[in-house]
Parts: sequence; structure tokens; C-alpha cells
Amino acid sequence: MSKATTVKQYLDALPEDRRKALEAVRRVIKSNLDSKYEEGIQYGMIGYYVPHSVFADGYHCDPKQPLPFASIASQKNHMAVYLFCLYNDPAEIARFEAEWKKTGKKLDMGKSCVRFKKLDDVALDAIGAAIKRMPAKKFVELYVANRDGAAGARKTAKKAAKKTAKKAAKKATKKTTGKKAAKKVVKKAAKKVAKQAPRRTAKR
Repeated sequence: MSKATTVKQYLDALPEDRRKALEAVRRVIKSNLDSKYEEGIQYGMIGYYVPHSVFADGYHCDPKQPLPFASIASQKNHMAVYLFCLYNDPAEIARFEAEWKKTGKKLDMGKSCVRFKKLDDVALDAIGAAIKRMPAKKFVELYVANRDGAAGARKTAKKAAKKTAKKAAKKATKKTTGKKAAKKVVKKAAKKVAKQAPRRTAKR
């Protein structure tokens, strides 16, 4: 992870080829970026995020951090563009992939990370279009809907698991109680039989 505290420091520390590649991607992002986003170093990368002045909640994983929107980074074996703006919108992911493929360039993509080794591998227009289609207001609305939906799903799952566990425990207790009662009846019957059995008299 880079120790740079400014975008300039981050770029200046890179080899020339990587610096030029990331600068080109950066220009495309900034020229299509909604004015409500800010640029800075976030998580050791050049980040674009929704500041707390626009979205006070911040990022749910760490509320002290502004909500991440996109990032660019130089990694060990590749460079990358992290498009968090696509993560919460399957339709946008599909559209982005289709636009990229139209360029004839190979897309190496994870859930929101586009990896590349040189600038020629990047479909800059597809990245610019994806950024432009996601103003801060729309991005925050999508993020909140997904965050709250996920929290609700976790709560429901937790409640269901608790109910299942309680039911299983009750069943196990009932079974154990039944076994104990059965053992008690058998033991009592055995004692009764023992009392009723005729005693042998000693031979004279």
C-alpha cells in the first residue's frame, strides 16, 4: 500500500509508464465526474468519494471514511480501476461490460475491479461513460438501498436461525425428558417385580 498522502505524491512515485497510464485514466474520470465527488488518497489509492458534507453517514464499513465511489491504483502485477459505482447496480455492470466489449479490448474484471497492464488495454470511453451515468445523488440512493436491504436480510436470517435453534433445543429437551421418564418407569417396574417375586427358602 502506498504511503503517499497526496495524489501528486502517489503519481510521482510511479515508474513513467504506469504514471502516464494512470494519469490518462484519471483525466477521463475527472472529466466525467459529478462535482459533488472529491478526489484524494483513500485506502492507499487515488480515490474518488462522496464527502461527509454530502453524505454524513460515510462508509458503513468505517463511518469515518467518506463513501468510496471509484479508485485507481498501481498494484504489484497490474494497474487497476475500482468502480464501486457499479457494484450495487447489476444493470450498470451489464451495460459497462457490453460497452467495453464493443471496443474489442479484453476485459479483465472482478466484482468492481478492472485490471490492466498497459494503457492500450483500457477502454477509456467505457470508463468515462460509467462515471458520467452515476452522479452522487443516484450513487448514494443506490448505496443506501443496498445497505439497508442487506441489513434487513441479515436481521431476518438471524431471527430465523434463532427460531430454528430454539425449536431444536426444545425438541432435544423433550426427547431427553421422555427418555428420563421411560427409564424411571422401567426402574420402578423392575423394583415392583423384584418385590413380588417369591423368595427361595433355604434347604434344610
